[in-house]
Amino acid sequence: KRCRAWRSCVSACPYKKTYYNWSTGKSEKCLLCYPRLETGQAPACFHSCVGRIRYLGMVLYDADRIHEVAMLPDEKLVEGQRSLILDPKDPEVIRKAQANGIHDDVIEFAQRSPVYRFVKDWGLALPPHIEYRTLPMLFYVPPLLPVLGAQNDDIYGNVSKTGDVFHAFDEARVPVEYMTSLFGAGNKSVVEYSLKKLMAVRVFKRAQTVGDIPMEAALRGLKEAGSNEHEAEDIYRMTALPTFAQRFVIPPMHREEAIEAYKDPQQHKTEAGFGFIETPVRRF
Repeated sequence: KRCRAWRSCVSACPYKKTYYNWSTGKSEKCLLCYPRLETGQAPACFHSCVGRIRYLGMVLYDADRIHEVAMLPDEKLVEGQRSLILDPKDPEVIRKAQANGIHDDVIEFAQRSPVYRFVKDWGLALPPHIEYRTLPMLFYVPPLLPVLGAQNDDIYGNVSKTGDVFHAFDEARVPVEYMTSLFGAGNKSVVEYSLKKLMAVRVFKRAQTVGDIPMEAALRGLKEAGSNEHEAEDIYRMTALPTFAQRFVIPPMHREEAIEAYKDPQQHKTEAGFGFIETPVRRF
């Protein structure tokens, strides 16, 4: 009969991710719009994101190794969590997933997951505050911020020490050390790897489209970042030109399988959906 899950995090949330239940007149915390997910739709904030920077997909992971990974030292946690995530195209992984009751179409959606590509294939996405060892299945791609600028003689220009189009990491507005504290648990190398690859892709595409950067230098940058032309094109298309179907790869939930354990799904459908019977009192 009262608001549920209202905590300090709700008041302090910069995104105001609260959920208002119009059926009950009660406010609740964000629940990732699970009614939308169950029907194959992206959560509302994902769907309406004007920057198109949110991706949703599933990954297969080895739950038996969670304790082992959580016991690793801080500097090894990021790579340890990545090692938990399994290749959904590996025949042995597919066989074991099927043996554990995972449906074939769920495995198919895992094979098309954008999250797997960002985290495992490309090594771009990093988990937030993994030093708490909650092993969150939520990942962020570190930002490539604008170059530092300053006004000089009524002209606002680039203050890059090298005079290049793009700045070096030590000239970024947000220090790499700070992003390391957010995403790397103190391991600076994993953050730098992600930033270097992102910058290499940016330089490569500028050399390709604008031509003011030598292609030889762009290819050399890709090689130094552990990438290549094919991967750079894939990253560009997934980050700049993705469709809804590529950004949101939501597997079928198969709710009927959970219901079958205790009741006939057809009978359950006739008995569910009432919720609260009392009509909430409105002030308007």
